[in-house]
Amino acid sequence: MKARVQSLLPSRERLYRMRWLRWLAPYLNHPRLWHLNRRGLALGVALGVFFGLLIPVAQIPLSATAAILLRANLPASVASTLVTNPVTFGPVYYGAYKLGAWVVNGTHDADSSRDAVILAATQGPAAADGDADRPWWAWLHDVWIWMGSVGKPLVVGLAIVASVAGVGAYVLINAVWIWKVRLARRRRVNGGRRRNDRHASLS
Repeated sequence: MKARVQSLLPSRERLYRMRWLRWLAPYLNHPRLWHLNRRGLALGVALGVFFGLLIPVAQIPLSATAAILLRANLPASVASTLVTNPVTFGPVYYGAYKLGAWVVNGTHDADSSRDAVILAATQGPAAADGDADRPWWAWLHDVWIWMGSVGKPLVVGLAIVASVAGVGAYVLINAVWIWKVRLARRRRVNGGRRRNDRHASLS
């Protein structure tokens, strides 16, 4: 299972070449950031999903920073930010806005929702990606201004969605890892019993 997961994650060399992570280079040598175990993988995926959903840009440096501080698996943290991409961004933010509007106001404003979709299309990641030389903190400032222009419902909705998804990812990865380990152990035990039975029948 470890080999399969490792093949899906970005390599250390690729991460070292990412311009988003250059400023973190002095902190990237800790072995726990690259070690693949249940806790590190689950926490890394949870952090990537959380930051990937919470903000539309600068997810990678924020997720990587959190992974370094919490000693989570860095490749998993970076890769999991792709939970939001040009395909999923619109539906995720529209749904988050509707959820936030329901939580904040108890109602849903159709006109405001249309405004949120327009803002997402014109001032979200697609617009920010047009200037690749800008530092990530400048992008983050623009995103903060953009989110404020959409309003409190979007911020509240994104916080709820990101938190629930992050916790859910952590629980799910832990559950799948434990299930896989127990299944492999059961197969080994059953295989050993069958071999012993064959030896007993031949003796």
